[in-house]
This record gives sequence, structure tokens and C-alpha cells, in this order.
Amino acid sequence: MRRSRPQEKKEPPKRLAIVGYGLILAGVAVLAWVAWQFWGTNWVSDRRQEEVAAELEEGWADGSDSVRTDFGRATAILHVPRWGDDYAVPVLEGSSDEVLAAGIGHMEDTADAGEVGNYVLAGHRVTHGEPFAAFPELQDGDLVFVETRTATYTYELDFDGTDLEVPFTDDWVLSPFPENPDGGVQPPNDVGRHLITLVSCAEIFHTELRSVVFGHLVATEEIER
Repeated sequence: MRRSRPQEKKEPPKRLAIVGYGLILAGVAVLAWVAWQFWGTNWVSDRRQEEVAAELEEGWADGSDSVRTDFGRATAILHVPRWGDDYAVPVLEGSSDEVLAAGIGHMEDTADAGEVGNYVLAGHRVTHGEPFAAFPELQDGDLVFVETRTATYTYELDFDGTDLEVPFTDDWVLSPFPENPDGGVQPPNDVGRHLITLVSCAEIFHTELRSVVFGHLVATEEIER
């Protein structure tokens, strides 16, 4: 009888090996991107916030109401006791990606702190320093403080952080005296004419909804520097 030759093991085609290596590299790249978004951007933004706050306080000491930084013009520092006694994040003018990666954005064409109208602030809930990470923890009656060179403005919130969600295209929340055209949750209309609005993403991950909290001015404390 003729002995059959042992079958030689066939090596996987080189093309399959290359595809496999490519998939591994792609997976590593995705993990690296996720790690950067959730940890790297926070690390960078935390340091930007510290830098901007320090430059702003130096400018205030020199008599300047605002300071031009590498990331935008800084005008105030927001304090939210609900988020900790040491919570102090700089407010910069505008809502560009660069601004929101260095602090909280003061939305264009809305009132300044302490002025008649609606002082609107926007911030990230996740990544880039996530200054509004604990937005759902806000409660009706919470106080927030906006510190400028000349005064600290105390606002009292009129909603919980989960009371109102709107599509990102709803610009009525930016109005000087906002009114919900769809009914439902309405901003209070008996709290005076000096308002504040805080805006952030409604969900941690990508969403077209925005969480909104309204508040009103209850005190102004002049500051001498």
C-alpha cells in the first residue's frame, strides 16, 4: 500500500494577515481616540481653565474688565456651590469650540452679567473639561454666582436641571425675556428683568437636545480690587 503523505499545513494568505493587522490597528486607534476624548481633552481643558482664570484675575488687578487670552476674551468666573465650594470656571465670550474647550461660553448677543435681559451661558457636560457635567443635579432655588471685576451677581435658579429639554435649534431660550412657544415648561415671568440661562447637552453622548435652566438676579455685591 502506498503511504499517503502527511498534509502540509497551509499558512493563511498574506492578504488575510494584512487585513487582520489592519483591523487590530484600527481598533487600537479607536480606543486611543475614545481615551483622548474622555480623558485627554479634560486634562488639557482643566489646565486651560486654570490658565484663563489666572490671566483674568491678573487683568482685574490691573483694572481691566476683560482679558484677551489664547482661547478667547474672558470676562467672568462662574461659581456654583451645588457643584462644590471650589467650583470656579472662567467665562469667555462666544460659543466656539475653542471657547468651550477653555471654560464656559457667554452666548453671543445676550445680556452681560447683571444687565437687564438674559445672560446665557453654555458648557460641555462631557469632555473638554466638562464644566457642566453635573447639570442634572441642579435644583430649583440653587444659587449661582457670577464674579466680574466690579461685582458679584447672585442668581437664583427657577428650575431643576432635568425640568426642560429643547432641540438645539430652539433659539427662544436665548431671547432677552424667553417664552416657550410650544407651551409646556415656561420660564417664570414674575421674577424681574435680570435673567440667567444655563444650557448644556441633555445626554452625555451625542444628542440634539439641550438641557436648559433659567434663573433670576437676587443680589449684586460691589467689589473693590
